[in-house]
Amino acid sequence: MLARWAGECDDVIRALGLGLHAVGGTSDALARLGLLQGFAPLVRLPTGVEGGVMRLASCIAGGLAPGQELDGVLYFMDPVDPSSLYPETLALKRQCVIHGKPFVSTARGAAEWMVVESVHAGIGDGAALAHALPGQTVALIAHDALKQRMVEFAASHFDLLSRFASRVGTGTTGGLLNELAWSRGWPAGQPWVTRYQSGPMGGDAQIAELVLDRRCHKAIFFEDPHVARQHEADIQLLERAVCTATEHTSCFNSPAMAERWAQALARAGS
Repeated sequence: MLARWAGECDDVIRALGLGLHAVGGTSDALARLGLLQGFAPLVRLPTGVEGGVMRLASCIAGGLAPGQELDGVLYFMDPVDPSSLYPETLALKRQCVIHGKPFVSTARGAAEWMVVESVHAGIGDGAALAHALPGQTVALIAHDALKQRMVEFAASHFDLLSRFASRVGTGTTGGLLNELAWSRGWPAGQPWVTRYQSGPMGGDAQIAELVLDRRCHKAIFFEDPHVARQHEADIQLLERAVCTATEHTSCFNSPAMAERWAQALARAGS
């Protein structure tokens, strides 16, 4: 996945001038495969066992000195690799969510995010992303403290989200979004979002099955990193399903990430 991403996105990576910080094994793999050769902004960090992922988490939070702060993470995650559940990996993702920075964990998401950034930089048009929406299903999920943020996001980008072939969600969030849609003129009694169970009652697991069946292509999941969650295992199950369908699914874990994607799609359609 890393090799394909680096090869396919080489031109846009260079055009954007991305500063890349890679943990030791990843950096060594790029060098061994002859990828991103001569790309000066590529910085090698220590290996994972030497604290490389821990240093990334610190840099997402701002680092220890000026110039160390990073803007996001591409983490090509293997769902059966136990390191994805190590404390430093969970902390890295949590810091991205807290600070509103991208945490991209699938092959499809990584390629898509390069398009999003190229649109914002004025060097890409994002037409392919926009044209794909009518053939896709999007999951809209939010924890309790962020349900209103999800409603606000959906209200701001109602026309964009309505372009998807279908929308799915867990219990309460789906109900709130249907009320919004009906208030916006969506046919009364016709669900805008297909509702599954609430998260604690198995809704995350039901949507995970859709992802595994390639029937859900994008998860917009507003996570609240500040509260203990009794159904943490269900949340991890959904995230692991997304990573299992790495070529077919992308996931946005924060309002900031979803907003940046939506703004890029709005520019693509203008």
